[in-house]
Amino acid sequence: MQFGIFSVGDVTTDPTTGRTPDDTERVRAMLTIARHADEAGLDVFATGEHHNPPFVPSSPTTMLGYLAGVTKQITLSTATTLITTNDPVRLAEEYAMLQVISDGRMDLMMGRGNTGPVYPWFGQDIRQGLPLAVENYALLRRLWTEEVVDWSGKFRTPLQGFTSTPRPLDGVPPFVWHGSIRTPEIAEQAAFYGDGFLHNAIFWPMEHTAQMVNFYRRRYEHHGHGAADQAIVGLGGQVFMRKDSQKAWDEFRPYFDNAPVYGHGPSMEDFTRETPLTVGSPQQVIDRYGAFWEQVGHYQRQLFLMDHAGLPLKTVLEQIDLLAEEVVPVLRREAEARRPAHVPAGPPTHAERVAAARAAGQVHTQQVGAADHWTGRTAEDDLAAADAVTR
Repeated sequence: MQFGIFSVGDVTTDPTTGRTPDDTERVRAMLTIARHADEAGLDVFATGEHHNPPFVPSSPTTMLGYLAGVTKQITLSTATTLITTNDPVRLAEEYAMLQVISDGRMDLMMGRGNTGPVYPWFGQDIRQGLPLAVENYALLRRLWTEEVVDWSGKFRTPLQGFTSTPRPLDGVPPFVWHGSIRTPEIAEQAAFYGDGFLHNAIFWPMEHTAQMVNFYRRRYEHHGHGAADQAIVGLGGQVFMRKDSQKAWDEFRPYFDNAPVYGHGPSMEDFTRETPLTVGSPQQVIDRYGAFWEQVGHYQRQLFLMDHAGLPLKTVLEQIDLLAEEVVPVLRREAEARRPAHVPAGPPTHAERVAAARAAGQVHTQQVGAADHWTGRTAEDDLAAADAVTR
């Protein structure tokens, strides 16, 4: 099982000092955090994609490309790649380039984002969010798996004889996650293609997370990619730790109470009770997160939000050390001990995907609008079916 951290890249005033970092300082802090996570032995660093203040990570591939050169083993990922407002041609090029630069030490997570105005900023209509996600991702897959693409659709100009460069490393595209917190159609899209599904439940109760994950698992099995418990699942969460639990509560409370993302709302007591936010000792984090498998089954990736709400960089680095030294080793052992033998321990690595493609004698391709080779259905067909199932 993989354990790592993700950052939304917020620029937030430290409520205990009144100091606000500028954008440059915040970007450089994210780079330091990623390098520290690599040195601490964590498995994943993921950055969000935002195009509005108070967030700074507007160019994930720039950041991750730099990190590919200065880290050694950590998987570099996105916590969101905006499939709806980015041109799929540009996504194909940028992430294939990142794949080559990182020697396959990367993946990415498709999402629609949480900022409505981003749609008109990039010339799109938010009311078309789901159709955009379906069409853009179908085209992206073709650009990665076909040397020459002829294509026409609803949301961009046609392509004639187009070849995306560079080609994916070893002829195998990056592994893709689809992230959604409330939309079953996105879980259906992940299941249709046999991709991963990540539910970033930082604002939601685990009961809701379990519903979304279990729906994805059922649809993954329906589409013939394997048993439901073999589906590739990730969860998001957030923690704040100190050796002494009360010190953790006292230190984190002003950050929680003033954070733009959830401050001035439910109390910290209510929020920690209703969502995966865990404030306390490392053992309390182990107990809380070690029980999530009972609701969602064995899952392959757990990401933690640790650098938000104005927390000082020094504090964030201390949190990473506590996570890497005291929490992850225990959770990793527990996860492996309970994992059924037929269930993947983690998401597939690039080497594993290359080996599977070679064993099959080809790189898997999927035509836009073409039938799935297992079921004879298309992604568009199954979005309608998923909508009917959840009503």
